[in-house]
Amino acid sequence: MTDTTWLDATAQAELVRSGEASPAELVEAAIERIERVDPQLDAVIRDRFDQAREEAAGELPDGPFRGVPMLLKDLGCHVAGEATNYGTSYLRDAGVTWPTDSDLARQFRAAGFLFLGRTNVPEFGTTITTEPAAHRPTRNPWNPAHSAGGSSGGSAAAVAAGMVPIAHASDGGGSIRIPSSECALVGLKPTRARVSHGPDVGESWAGATTDGVVTRTVRDAAAVLDLISAPMPGDPYVAPPLPRPLSQEVGAPVGRLRVGLLDTEPGEPSPDCRTAVDRAGQLLEQVGCSVEPATPDGMFDEQFMRSFGATIAADIALELADHERLLGRPVRDDELEPRNAAYRAMGQRMSSADYLAARARLGAWARRMAAFWTPAAQDGRGFDLLVTPTVGAPPPELGWFAAAGPEQEGRRVGGFMPYTAQFNVTGQPAISLPLHWTADGLPVGVQLVAAFGREDVLVRVAAALEQAAPWADRRPPVSA
Repeated sequence: MTDTTWLDATAQAELVRSGEASPAELVEAAIERIERVDPQLDAVIRDRFDQAREEAAGELPDGPFRGVPMLLKDLGCHVAGEATNYGTSYLRDAGVTWPTDSDLARQFRAAGFLFLGRTNVPEFGTTITTEPAAHRPTRNPWNPAHSAGGSSGGSAAAVAAGMVPIAHASDGGGSIRIPSSECALVGLKPTRARVSHGPDVGESWAGATTDGVVTRTVRDAAAVLDLISAPMPGDPYVAPPLPRPLSQEVGAPVGRLRVGLLDTEPGEPSPDCRTAVDRAGQLLEQVGCSVEPATPDGMFDEQFMRSFGATIAADIALELADHERLLGRPVRDDELEPRNAAYRAMGQRMSSADYLAARARLGAWARRMAAFWTPAAQDGRGFDLLVTPTVGAPPPELGWFAAAGPEQEGRRVGGFMPYTAQFNVTGQPAISLPLHWTADGLPVGVQLVAAFGREDVLVRVAAALEQAAPWADRRPPVSA
């Protein structure tokens, strides 16, 4: 069989279709890579290798990715009869399993994917480094002393190291894009409601969270989103339909797009992050875009993060109450990481009026932000894209966020992620692309943001940048 280590999911699926490889062979190759490489990274916290072998040997759905192995994040994407522990020790120790499949898991299966296990996450996904108390920290394959990002850090490390071609990820404030930036992957955050949370959840974090994947290629990101974006009956709202499948946007002409290159910062930007954005601007000009300095009104409004934090706190309090029902007992504060105990306390103190006021403030703020992409607000033509750094600095060393103590940890997290959460709240699609590396070999991503519902624009541009500045041949020092 062809060595599949660095083939993307699309190429692996083609091997199965052509008869050059079987699903069982793809699964065995991926298991071997995980067993060999993961002890250095701690990306995979729980395997289901035996089940995947049985599934590969049986009848599989005849989807476009039939037989391709993938990993699921240990947060959401429930599989009936199996555990999803949300990075917690209490669910892990209790052996809790979920009664139903999520719609997302069903769509992954229908596409033909085989699940090999679960990847490491920070507890409840409420921070941007994967260093949970319940498990060993996930290490970055580009330098194992550094963070792989979060909350999809385990998924990102596994894909970047060549264990699997693709992995489930989710994003409530940057958790697809941030680990993609830190691990040199493609991380596409879909438009709000493009991917259903059903059947168990309508929305979470006031509509800020969404699911997707982390990939090594733009074509994989586009093809998978095509397959997991069918709305489920009863969803509270749905994303606007795309003009055609996203797979057809790969290689399509970019056109003369108007691009705003972020020209305002909340603090002192990292030179590498600024270099990455400037280089992206040059590449965009090369592919035919019109690039100019610009920043949306409200981008760094301090009130935004306070209001968003209130909605997260309410959701954590609700989620913990759900877990208590599953456990049949209270979850004590000393079973939680301090960050999440504080979120729960804040959520429990909040009145319904407080919560609705926070959502109203976010709604008004989002309208200010949306004006950047609105033609009437921009001399007859709105911007098609905004380009920013994905994060505020290259991947930090493990332990850096907590090293200054609990009072400073939140400030360090906020200073590191000033560019991503805004677009969870506006609901806009955004993508991180691996367009820069530091002198010592750490990746730095660049974020592109399109108007609400316009993943088609992101995919066209991302594919053009992938061709203009290829990253597929780069390999991290720790890899299969």
